[in-house]
Amino acid sequence: SGHFTCYYRPDSSLAPDRMTIRLPLLAACCLLLTGSTHAQSEDASLVLDEEALLFEEIPSVFGASKYEQKTTEAPAFVSIVTADEIARYGYRTLADILGATVGFYSTQDRSYAYQGVRGFGIPGDYNSRILLTIDGHRTNDNVYDSAMVGPTFHLDLDLVERVEIVRGPSSSIYGSNAFFAVVNVITRRGRDMQGVEVAGTLGSHDTRQGRLSYGNSFGNGLEVLVSGTLFRSDGDDDLYYPEFDDPSSNDGHAEDSDEDRFGSLFGELSFQDFTLQGSWVNRKKEVPTAAWGTVFNSGDDENTDKTYYLLLKYDHSFADLSRLSAKVSYNGYEYDGDYIYDWDETEDGSEPYLVPNRDGAEGRWWGAEGQYDKRFFEDHRVGLGGEYRDNFQIDQWNYDQDGADRYDYLDSQKTSTIWALYAQDEWSITESLILNGGVRYDHYSTFGGTTNPRVALIYNPLVQTTLKLLYGQAFRAPNAYELYYDDGELETQKANPDLDPETIRTYEVVWEQGIGAHLRSVVSGFYYDIEDLIVITEDPADELLVFENVAEVKTRGLEVELNGHWANGLQGRINYSYHKAEDADTDQWLVNSPKHLAKFNLTVPVWTDTLFGSVETQYSGKRKTPQGGTADAYWTTNLGLLARTELGSWLQGLEFSATVYNLFDESYDHPGSAEHEQDVLEQDGRTFRVKAVARF
Repeated sequence: SGHFTCYYRPDSSLAPDRMTIRLPLLAACCLLLTGSTHAQSEDASLVLDEEALLFEEIPSVFGASKYEQKTTEAPAFVSIVTADEIARYGYRTLADILGATVGFYSTQDRSYAYQGVRGFGIPGDYNSRILLTIDGHRTNDNVYDSAMVGPTFHLDLDLVERVEIVRGPSSSIYGSNAFFAVVNVITRRGRDMQGVEVAGTLGSHDTRQGRLSYGNSFGNGLEVLVSGTLFRSDGDDDLYYPEFDDPSSNDGHAEDSDEDRFGSLFGELSFQDFTLQGSWVNRKKEVPTAAWGTVFNSGDDENTDKTYYLLLKYDHSFADLSRLSAKVSYNGYEYDGDYIYDWDETEDGSEPYLVPNRDGAEGRWWGAEGQYDKRFFEDHRVGLGGEYRDNFQIDQWNYDQDGADRYDYLDSQKTSTIWALYAQDEWSITESLILNGGVRYDHYSTFGGTTNPRVALIYNPLVQTTLKLLYGQAFRAPNAYELYYDDGELETQKANPDLDPETIRTYEVVWEQGIGAHLRSVVSGFYYDIEDLIVITEDPADELLVFENVAEVKTRGLEVELNGHWANGLQGRINYSYHKAEDADTDQWLVNSPKHLAKFNLTVPVWTDTLFGSVETQYSGKRKTPQGGTADAYWTTNLGLLARTELGSWLQGLEFSATVYNLFDESYDHPGSAEHEQDVLEQDGRTFRVKAVARF
């Protein structure tokens, strides 16, 4: 009745000839002395299948250390969202994906999507404390350091293979902006598409989207993928804001002022060790909220954002298990904001004198990076790397355009350079104990140098048990907007070129536990200490707004998650997170910081592997607003249906999906940032989307 089980566990921290062997003594004796019976063979086969399943369900991650490793061996709490999950739950933007994971929450202001992490999401911050990469390539711009997680994200989500979410500081290998998290998006390859894909979407508010893609791999090793997407939505045609409830401002109704449209292109060409990749996105969004004191319901306030990059990569693995990677890139970002103001300062009831204000920025930069990894003495995986970025254009401007007359308030033209060196070592002290350490030195032409380490002790006392003790430091360099924005004669905001970088120290304990063959749980407790936090304040000397290093924040938190996957396609997860983020000097609860977040996701196979139903429920606790008010707690629920079919050799498959968002039409608000008159901004009620994908 005993059994013998032997399995190989692919392990990036061990030599390839190592194996993990279970050999119960009684089973070994029975097999050696009496031989294997048919029943014993069946039993052994079943156990082998179960053990194989256990390890197949531990995904790999690249973004945690810049090389592939199992998530249980990564020096961070990591989440993976796959392309299959994106399709089943009907996620529309990267913000949707992140907002559905433990510890993350979103804020929308009808212009951009902002991402909060572990209780920290200051309104008005353009996601500069999250580093966003595509296949390891940094995409944060060089003006605002924005991580574009909304419609301005570089990729149509249909081109995403998986999203890696690495929590905690990672400046030890990435430098600035890897403050709270690194989000690495892995793209599909030509081999994943193998032909033409056509996708079409219809939704609420007269939303429509179309995509045309082609991907293939050829016998000579050449792979190609090219894709284009067009999107347009009329938005909500009647938004009510009580702060503007006055006959002179249309009784608070913003009508036909919420249109959103964008176009995007993405391409990749690879041959052997070389890859050429490029992306371009152009998005224009009407602003219905009368931000920055503009004329309400003018219908002419809008933001335009354009992002693009071209990247050449070389990646080669050698027979001695070493790896060399290098890349060079050219990147750009452009922003144009059109805002309508009333120059008529009289109160005699005369016609308004409307003048557009043009606010804008353009940044361009090129960069190069190289990394070499090699195993030493079988137990060490050492990586050495360097990076250089030349921000050869950082322009900002602001002016009024009154007919042929132009009145300039800001015309800033700056440049900067950054270089960095980093090293890391993954030391397998024993087969169950790993010490992972890294350090990086960054030098900025604006403020000098900074050094940031990261250390992780990872212990696997049992096959399905992982304990992680994590310590890290990170920094966020002040961006060009914070350093140089000065609107001159408008006399509202001034520059501060003497800003220092923000710093963070984090301590975290993570327990990851497999439960049988289908369930995995994660429990994480953490403490953050942030110093020199950059916030916008009012200078009492001249009453002008200015960015200053004035705040210290301390955050304590607990996150718990349970995931389940079954072979028949049944999947689910449930998580809860508690965050207590406070100003260290005043002990005041931070603005836009929900203390409680809870999420539940379940996808069920309705008919074999062709029809799936999905439900997602999210709870967000109340949040403090910048004006001292409160955005109430709320629940939202989304319901989705996904159908896939195989229709023969010439038509590889059809995919249909339908999703209802905010199923119960919950009325809920997000805090408004400082540029808004509104204390809170109401979010969308019940909406829907239907989508079809054809593959040829």
